[in-house]
Amino acid sequence: KNLQLLDDMAREKELAVENTSDTLSACRLRSKMLAKQLDHVDMEIEREEEAGNVAAVSRLQAMSSRLCTELEREKEQELRLALTQKQNLVELWQIETEQRKYDILREELQKDEEELQMQYQEEREVRIWKEKITALRAEGTRRTREKRKEKAQRECEERNKKLLEDAKRNHKKAVCFLRQSMARIHEKNAKEEVKAQEHMERRIQAVLSLKTSITSNRERLQTLQILNKAKALEAEKEEMKMREAILAEGGNVIREIFLHKRQQENEKKEEAFRELQKSRKMEIVSRILQERASMHKQRKSQSPTKAIKPRVIFSCICVLSPKSWHSPSVCSLAGKGTAPQGESSENRPQEVLWESGDEDAERDKTLLVPEFPGLWSQEYDLHKVPKAEDPTRLALRAMRKQMAEKKMEALQAGVVHKQTVPAQEHKGCAFHSKPSCIHFKDFDVGQTYKKKIVLTNASYSVNYCRLVGISECLKDFISVHFDPPGKMSSGMSCEFLVTFRPMINERLEGAIMFMAQTGPFSVPLKCTVKTCILALDKELVDFGSLVVGETISRTVSLTNSGALGTTFR
Repeated sequence: KNLQLLDDMAREKELAVENTSDTLSACRLRSKMLAKQLDHVDMEIEREEEAGNVAAVSRLQAMSSRLCTELEREKEQELRLALTQKQNLVELWQIETEQRKYDILREELQKDEEELQMQYQEEREVRIWKEKITALRAEGTRRTREKRKEKAQRECEERNKKLLEDAKRNHKKAVCFLRQSMARIHEKNAKEEVKAQEHMERRIQAVLSLKTSITSNRERLQTLQILNKAKALEAEKEEMKMREAILAEGGNVIREIFLHKRQQENEKKEEAFRELQKSRKMEIVSRILQERASMHKQRKSQSPTKAIKPRVIFSCICVLSPKSWHSPSVCSLAGKGTAPQGESSENRPQEVLWESGDEDAERDKTLLVPEFPGLWSQEYDLHKVPKAEDPTRLALRAMRKQMAEKKMEALQAGVVHKQTVPAQEHKGCAFHSKPSCIHFKDFDVGQTYKKKIVLTNASYSVNYCRLVGISECLKDFISVHFDPPGKMSSGMSCEFLVTFRPMINERLEGAIMFMAQTGPFSVPLKCTVKTCILALDKELVDFGSLVVGETISRTVSLTNSGALGTTFR
C-alpha cells in the first residue's frame, strides 16, 4: 500500500510540474507580447504628440497605463508560478528519494507476487486434474445408470407381457361370471317387477277402499251433523221449557241451568269411562286368548318343572275393579307366588303344565321379538277404527294446539315481544347490520356485484330472524341468499349474500325486510349510477392588499371526484 501511495504521489507531482511549467511558459509569452504592445503604444504617443492630437494622446496614455498594469500582473503571476514550480520539484525529488529507499522492498514485493502467481498456477492445475477425475467418475456412474435403466426396462416389458396375459385370462373369466350375474339380475328384476305390480294393485285396491270409506264417513258425518243440530235444537227447546217452568215456580233460573249442565257433563264422562273400560276389558280378554293359544301349542313339548302362574293372572283379571284404569302386569301378579283360596289340589298338575308352557312361550317371544319394534314391523290397517283416547290427553293436545296457533298468529301479525333484563329493557332494533346500509355505487349495466352482510343479535336474550322479502322496485335486480341460522344468542352473528345484476342505468332505493322475535326490521339498500362530482378547493379567491400596477396570481383547482368524466367551461 505504501509503495502504491508513493507511486501515485510521484505521478501527481509530475503532472503538477508539467502543468505549472506549461502555465509559466504561457505567462512569459503573454508578458513578452504585452512588452511589445507597450513599446508600440509609446511610439504612437510620441507620434501623436508631435502631431498635436490631444485626444489620441490621452487615449493612448490610458492604454499604456492599462498595459503596464497587466504587465505587472503577469510578472507577479510568473513569480508565483516559478515558486510553485520550485516547490513541486522539491517535493518530487523528496518522493523520488523515498522511492529509492524502498527499492529493496519493491524487489521483494515483486518476488512475492511472482511466487503467489506460481502458487495460483499450481492450484489451478490441481483443480483441473480433480475436475477431470470427477468427470471420469460421473461418466462411469452415467454408464452404470444407463445399464441399470436398460435392465429395468427389459424387466418392465417382461412384467407387462405377463400382466397382459393375466388380464386376458381374467377378462375371459370375468365375462363368464358377468353373464351369469346378469342372468341372475334379470331374473331378480323380473321377480321385483312382478312384486311391484302386485304391490301396486294392492295399493290401488287400498286407495279405492279408502275412497269408499271416505265417502261413507262423509255421509256419516253429514248425518251426525244433522243429528247434532237436531239435538242442539231440542236442547234449546228443553232449556226454554225449563226456564219457563222455573220462572213459573219462582226459582233461580241461572243456578238450575248450571246444575243441569253439570249433571249432563257428568253423565257424558261416565259414558266415556264405561266405553273405555269396555275397550280395555276386550283388550285384556284378547291377550288372555293369545296366551292360551300359545300355551296349548307348546304344552306337549315343554318340561313340567318350570313355574310361573298364568291362572293367577286370569283370576286377578276376572275380579278387576270397575274403577281401575290400568290392567295388572304379568310380573307383578306372578311375583306374589300365591294362588286363589278356592283352588283344589287336583288342579295343581294342570296348573304346573300351563305355567311351564307360558314361560317357554315368553322366552321364545323375547328371543324373536325386539325390545323396541320399528315402523317396518307394523302393518297399517286402513279399515281399523282408532281406540278411544284419554279425555285428559285430548284436552292437553287441544290446549297445545291453541297455544301454537296463537303464537303463529302473533308472529304473522308482527306483535313485538319485549325483552327485559333485571336492570333495563331492550329498545330499538334487535339486529344490527354491518354495513348499516348496502350501497352499490358506480355500477355498469350487465355486470354482477356481490356483497356479504353480517347481522348481529343486539338484544338481551336468545332471538331469531327470517327473511320476509325485498322492496318491489328491487325484485328484478336484487337477489338475497340467506340461510336462517335458527336461535341466536345475544352477540352472535350470521351472514347473508346480496347479489345485484343491473339491467337499467337508473338510481334504485329500497330495503331488505326481516322478521325477528321482537318485531320486523329492515336493512336499507341503494344503487347509484356513475356521476360526475365537480368541486373547487376554494370558495373565495382573496388577493389581499395590492399596489397600483402590481400583478398577483392565485391558483384554483377543479376536481372531479365522481366516476363519470365530463367537460366544463
